[in-house]
Amino acid sequence: MVFPTLNFLIFYLGIWPLSWLLVRARRHGLHKLAIIAASYIFYAAWSTKFTLLLLASVCLNWGTGRLIGASGDKRQRRLVVGVGVALNLALLGYFKYWNFFIENFDELLRSAGLQAEMPYWEIVLPVGISFFTFQGISYIVDLYRGDLDRPRRFVDVMLFISFFPHLVAGPIVRAASFLPQLEKPPNPNRVFVSLGVCLVGWGVFKKAVVANWLSVDLVDPVFRTPLEYGGADILMAVYGYAIQIYCDFSAYSDIAIGVAALLGYRFQRNFHQPYRAPSLQDFWRRWHMSLSSWLRDYLYIPLGGSKKGRVRTYVNLLLTMVIGGLWHGAAWHYVVWGALHGGGLAVERATGLDRASPWPWRQVLRIVLVFHFVCFCWIFFRAKDMTAATDILGQLTDWSAAPQLVTPFLIGLVVLGFMMQATPQDLLQRLDRLYHALSPWTVGVLGGLLLLLIEAFGGDGSAPFIYFQF
Repeated sequence: MVFPTLNFLIFYLGIWPLSWLLVRARRHGLHKLAIIAASYIFYAAWSTKFTLLLLASVCLNWGTGRLIGASGDKRQRRLVVGVGVALNLALLGYFKYWNFFIENFDELLRSAGLQAEMPYWEIVLPVGISFFTFQGISYIVDLYRGDLDRPRRFVDVMLFISFFPHLVAGPIVRAASFLPQLEKPPNPNRVFVSLGVCLVGWGVFKKAVVANWLSVDLVDPVFRTPLEYGGADILMAVYGYAIQIYCDFSAYSDIAIGVAALLGYRFQRNFHQPYRAPSLQDFWRRWHMSLSSWLRDYLYIPLGGSKKGRVRTYVNLLLTMVIGGLWHGAAWHYVVWGALHGGGLAVERATGLDRASPWPWRQVLRIVLVFHFVCFCWIFFRAKDMTAATDILGQLTDWSAAPQLVTPFLIGLVVLGFMMQATPQDLLQRLDRLYHALSPWTVGVLGGLLLLLIEAFGGDGSAPFIYFQF
């Protein structure tokens, strides 16, 4: 079940009024159970058998939380949280990394002249497992650190981990920020309907109009068979992918935040005009903010952060980003993508380029350089393997062939994606004020025009969101 589809609209038009009817009837417990049931229906639309895996993750983290709360000794609590995190990672590792490990171990044995039949299993990757695993870890670590004051009831932990807006592709919601929202029923008088509607509409536009067209007509053909295209098509596809992945993933985040807001729950912002960042450090403060802050708080800082000397700081940055690359997928091109970002962050820290410059022209130059470094890294992220990535880089130098895919329409979409990085930072708040200033009839007409625009330019169907595969 995908967000901008008729199936999801029918599903949501069922759960949305029901949830508010239960809230107004002061049946908070039934309200939670209704959303949980809807979340499992939503997930079962992808795979019924993996709903048991999702339930197992809930039980694991709820039980670990109970043990942490019952442990009075700090050493016991550390042991419990360590085992809980290890079990979460083992679950993720089996589904996502087992065959990657086996393939590379088998290759290592063959290179050493040893022959061994390693067990290779056909393992289907459950959708969203990386996201709900990280959220489970957030719950038990927040309890251990004291960011949560007490273990929560099973139904609350189940709702937190399984909540359908963020279940399959984020954003990664922190336990310490979401679980306190479940202590009281949502307040109908404090739901920002207009803001939620604007987020959903804006997200659908970015996905259906910008991301889908760039994917189908430019990025996918070039990255599928890069040797068939010259430098102009390759360069435009690299720029196109930078815009596609931004519009695709930020669209999902916008829709998820808007859908949750209409149900009365708050998620943190996940994107903040990342391509206007003057440093890689600032880029990661703006891009997939829920993941980058998770890696910072649950990995980089526990590794020692920047408090154990300069060399250790650089190692911690590199290790954090390599693990972040592996989180996206079990393949060497993701490792290279993470290592490039980690190395870039270390170089910035060593040279002081992570600090703002007082000269505006230097800031502009840094924005351009950082954007092109990010685009260079996106080549490894998007390519199907390292061979394809090197083919892309090789074809970038061949400008003898005439462009085959570059059209004014696609150039316009790329330019539009860049323009999104320069919109006012309070654009949604302005739209919210405009919504309240207009009459209901005017709002309806404008909403209808937006739907017509999406229908006219959105193409046929809806391609899967990029982050579903992670």
